[in-house]
Amino acid sequence: MRKKILGVVLGLVISSSAWSQTYNIKKDTVIKSSEDKYKIATNRFFDNWFIGAGAGTQLFFADHNKQMKLGDRFSPAYEFYVGKWFSPSIGVRAAINGLKIVGVNQNGNHGTGVVYDASKWLSKMEFHYVNVHADVLFNMFNILSGYKEDRFYNLSPYAGLGWMYTWEQPVAKEVSANIGLFNSFRLGKAFDLTLDVRGSMVNERFGGTVGNRGQDGLLTGALGIVYKFNKRNWDRATMTIISYDEVALDALRNRINILAKDNESLKQQLAEAKNATITDIKIEKRMLAVPVLVTFEINKSVIGNEVRVNLGFLAKVIKEGSQNIVYNIKGYADKGTGSEMTNKRLSRERAEAVYNVLVREFGVSASQLKITYEGGTKNMFYDDPKLSRAVITMAE
Repeated sequence: MRKKILGVVLGLVISSSAWSQTYNIKKDTVIKSSEDKYKIATNRFFDNWFIGAGAGTQLFFADHNKQMKLGDRFSPAYEFYVGKWFSPSIGVRAAINGLKIVGVNQNGNHGTGVVYDASKWLSKMEFHYVNVHADVLFNMFNILSGYKEDRFYNLSPYAGLGWMYTWEQPVAKEVSANIGLFNSFRLGKAFDLTLDVRGSMVNERFGGTVGNRGQDGLLTGALGIVYKFNKRNWDRATMTIISYDEVALDALRNRINILAKDNESLKQQLAEAKNATITDIKIEKRMLAVPVLVTFEINKSVIGNEVRVNLGFLAKVIKEGSQNIVYNIKGYADKGTGSEMTNKRLSRERAEAVYNVLVREFGVSASQLKITYEGGTKNMFYDDPKLSRAVITMAE
């Protein structure tokens, strides 16, 4: 009867080992780009930067400039900027624009000495200035129609704040508010032709005349070119599709079903064996000839309930065997991970853990157990480092 119980136990152990085997199922991996034109992959911080410059003309709106002929009110302008698109739809830039403002006034500030209209006491004025500002841009086509790398025309409204300054007497420094339309026409992957139309508003003190307007305005149009640094485009969002060989999966399912049936059969045999009467059976005092292997998780020396079950079977065999037999509990660690000192400690702690379960939990005599530990070892079984994170118990 004892042999029958041992046979059932060994059957359970073998069945459990079969369950833990790794089955390699062939799989195919396909990376598919999203068909959603609004979904893109995020780029790094140093991607999608641009730099541009332009030149054009500007029109100043002050107290008396409306009394000038339209053709006399235009003056040259320039702009220079650098920026970054954080997405195909939203970007920022830092810009500087300016050159010369022309107009007329009655107080002689920024005067040129030329009378424009004596009947209205108007004389010409002009002064140089700069407008340093930061803007947030919104690409309307990408917002409304989705990202398209080779789109010929893009329209980007923007808004921002700045600082407008003239160093000519009377000196003025005022905050400016800026809105505009940034039009870009694709010339190639790296270059766009641009038309920047901007309106700026500033306190009327800036023009040297204080009246009833409160604010002066500046309308600027500049034709230019922009260079886009690499990486300049946006990649479509992708998804990874993994498919498995159905034939291999079916074979694995069948194998699992067979193992489940075998396991239930072994459990039933074990239950029947435990219920059998063995009081009249003579137990031979023999030692356990087959080494018992207990494995651990990486960097762990904790024994789980499943391992405790197997150690309980081992304890029963030891206690029912000869009391003169000493069993060596030898601890190991995976040499590929951890320092030499760490592996020494782990192998010792693992051996002590098995020792403590056998003695304290299952009542094995301490005189029949001996603890040794190896430290880190190379792969001992099947070139698998997991099987070296172990304790092996066998009779000496």
